[in-house]
This record gives sequence, structure tokens and C-alpha cells, in this order.
Amino acid sequence: MTTIRTAVNIIPAPAKRLLLVDDDRLVLVTIARGLIQAGYAVMTAESVEEAEAWLAGGDRPDLAILDMRMPDQGGLQLAQRLHELDHIPFMILSAYSEPQMVAQASHCGALGYAVKPLDVAQLVPTIEAALARADELQELRVTRQQLQKALDAERNISVATGILMMEYRLKRSDAFALLRDNARKQRRKLADMADELVSARDTLSFDAPQSNEEKSHL
Repeated sequence: MTTIRTAVNIIPAPAKRLLLVDDDRLVLVTIARGLIQAGYAVMTAESVEEAEAWLAGGDRPDLAILDMRMPDQGGLQLAQRLHELDHIPFMILSAYSEPQMVAQASHCGALGYAVKPLDVAQLVPTIEAALARADELQELRVTRQQLQKALDAERNISVATGILMMEYRLKRSDAFALLRDNARKQRRKLADMADELVSARDTLSFDAPQSNEEKSHL
């Protein structure tokens, strides 16, 4: 019996991109070097302003790792912006482990909290847990957006059906059939047709069925 072996090229997944922000240059370089050796792509910034300038260029990390206490602006101010505006997941580094700081970081949306000094071997599991949680949150966000889109479509279809009922004095079933048939005739999605009708009801024309009274005048 001959065994046939097929070579399969496995494409490695791209390295996760990390943004590391810390005003201590020695800590920044040491942690960055270790994370690069661990297989991550690491961008560094020594201040909130430098990190914001990097983000302004359009780049987006998979995870930001922020020092909590820095001159001028602390990591929590940047964290709040990342969480609320860009949905960029982040974790906090700090030389302190007070419960109040941990609670404050969690309230801002931190997915992890590590206390310095630390080595990369200790940090990697926390990073991986934060990345996994970030993926879960992104899936939930996408699902919520899809659900909201579906609910909006159903609402517009119902409103559009009501408009046609009033416009042509039809029963609901006949008005819905009119909307559906016109969508099919124009090879468009029913939801798109309904959305357009709701948005610009005065500019749309439909091939409405004629009543017996209208037909008698022809």
C-alpha cells in the first residue's frame, strides 16, 4: 500500500502589534526588547503626547500597554481616549498596586494590570489574556452592531408598509406585498427599499395596483 504525502504550506499568523508607553526609557527598552523576542511587534512611546502622535498617523495596535503614572498626562487619560474613541484594548503597568488604582484602571476599561518591576516571562500571560478578552469584546461588538442593523431594517420595513397603507389605502398584507414586489422588480433588497421610502417618501413612486374605480375611468 502506497502512502501519498502532501506538503502543506502553513502561513504563520502575523505578530500581534503592541503599543508600549512608559516615560522610563530603561524600562521601555527592556520590556520592548523582551516582547519582541517573545514574538510581538512592538511600538514604543515615552509620553502620552508621543503615543497620540503615533496614533494620529492611523496605526492601530492590537493592545496598548500603558504606564499609569507619567509626567503631564498619566496613562489613564490616554486609556480613556483609547477605550471610548478608538475601541483600542489596553492594559496598565504601574509601580503601585493599591486597590484604588486597580479599580480606577478597571473602570476605564483596562483588560489587565501588571505591577513593576517585572520580567517579560511574567508579562506575556497577562498580555495573552488581554488579547483573548479583546477578541471576545470585538466579537460581541460586531454581533451587537449586526443585531441593531437587523432591528433597524425590521422597523423601517414596518414603517414603509404603514406609509403604503396610508398612501394607497391598502391592507397591511397588500401594502407589504407591494413593497416586496417593487423591491423584486428593481432587484433590490427589501430593507434598502424600505429605508429609501422612509427617508424620501415624497420622491419615490411605486407601481401601485389600481382600484376598480380608477380602472373604470380608463
